[in-house]
Parts: sequence; C-alpha cells; structure tokens
Amino acid sequence: MNFFSPNIKLLRKRRMRTQEDLAFALQLKRTTINSLENRISKPSIEQLQAFSKYYNFAIDTLINIDVAQLSESQLYTLENGADVFIRGTKLRVLAASVTPDNEDTIELVSEKAKAGYTNSYADPEYIAKLSVFQLPFLSKNKKYRAFPIEGDSMLPIPEGAIIVGEYIQNFYDIVSGKAYIVLTMEEGIVFKIIEHMDNKKGELTLKSLNRQYKPYTIPISDVREIWKFSLFLNFDLPESTPEYNDIMYSLNELKGDVREIKGKL
Repeated sequence: MNFFSPNIKLLRKRRMRTQEDLAFALQLKRTTINSLENRISKPSIEQLQAFSKYYNFAIDTLINIDVAQLSESQLYTLENGADVFIRGTKLRVLAASVTPDNEDTIELVSEKAKAGYTNSYADPEYIAKLSVFQLPFLSKNKKYRAFPIEGDSMLPIPEGAIIVGEYIQNFYDIVSGKAYIVLTMEEGIVFKIIEHMDNKKGELTLKSLNRQYKPYTIPISDVREIWKFSLFLNFDLPESTPEYNDIMYSLNELKGDVREIKGKL
C-alpha cells in the first residue's frame, strides 16, 4: 500500500502548516497539495524529491511506511534527521512497545530477560513480550527502557535498582563523565560512566562509581545500544551506614560538650 498521501498530510499538520504554507515552501500550487494529500493525483519524481527534502524523510519512508503507526519518539527521531535511508548508516528505528493510544511505554528488561536481550534487542517480537510501565513525567519525545543492575560497581546506586535510560540514537551525542547503559555482544548489559570516547582508536573508556573497580576500554564497534541514565528506582529502604551513625553520634556528643562548657561560663 502507498502511504504517501496520508503521510504528507500528517507531517504537514504536525508542523502546523496550511496547504498554502506548504505550497509556498515547495513552489507548488495549493490545489496540487490538496490533490496529492487526497489521492486525487500521483506525485511526480520532482515532487517526491521536494517533499523528501522538506520533511527530511526518505522517499522510501514517505511511500512505504505508515507514519501514523509510529510512536511519538519514533516520529521525533525521524523528524530530527535519523532516517536510515537518508543517512545511509546502520541507524535504526528502535523496536518499541506502545499503548493502544500509540503512546510509548518503558520496557523492563528483567533479570530473566537480560540473557536473551543481547541477541534479541532488535527483534520486535522479543521486545513485545517484555513487561512495560509508564512514567508520566518523562518526555514523550524520547524513548526510554529500564534495566536492573547487578553488583556494587556503581555504589551508592544499590544492586537491584532499576535504571531507566534514554535511547541514544547517535553516539556522537555521548557526553564524557555521564552515566550510560551500554550493550555489547561481549559483555551484555553494563551500567557505567563513559569517561572518554576515542574516535581515532575506536574505543570507549568505562569506569565505575565504586573506585575499587578500575576503568577499562571496549571497542566502539562492539557496542549495539547506548542508553543515557535518566533516573533509578529503588524499592528497598536505604540503610544508614555505620560510618554515618558514628559521625552523627560523635557530633551530638560534641554539641552536648559545647553546651555544657557554655553553661559554666
């Protein structure tokens, strides 16, 4: 099925343009825009190229993809220049779960699902089987996924906490010193600080918050996905550390001694 007509109509309305606005921008007649949007006429090669350039969508996408079925985050990604047919790269529209109202959900890659995720992260059928939830305060223009973390390498974020990450489409958007969830074929899912990205060597340097763990490098070519840390969810009440208790006890004793000295003056 050819989706060109409904696609260009939807994209025009998303930009809040009238048919007259679009006709002026593309140097076409308003009646031509109307005919194309309502399947009265078929677009010429020149018109396909003009719409593709204006919306930053590949001609293949405009014709063969039902844009109305994409989630808000997928549309936002495409509208910001990540169409794989235009970029000629390995960028992809992320497999995602949506509500009946076509709103993005946050998939939870549970401990049981983590082993399969390494090989099935791009499989829509696998993603569709994951548990999902929503956090209404997160942006609808971004795609999020949640991962439980293991071990103590990222303390004070405790083991078992759920990390919610924002999908990074372009690795050049990585900011050194920020926390990310990194998926590689060798190590699977890891939660680390990306200390440095060396484009010449093709390496990422990863480090832990826990200084007992030394930084290490991985090849960028091995990376399959990167999710920027947004927040973490912890369902256990944090315990006060012995060191903190000792400090507070000593401080209270010191305050008592100071009050006693002041009373004698």
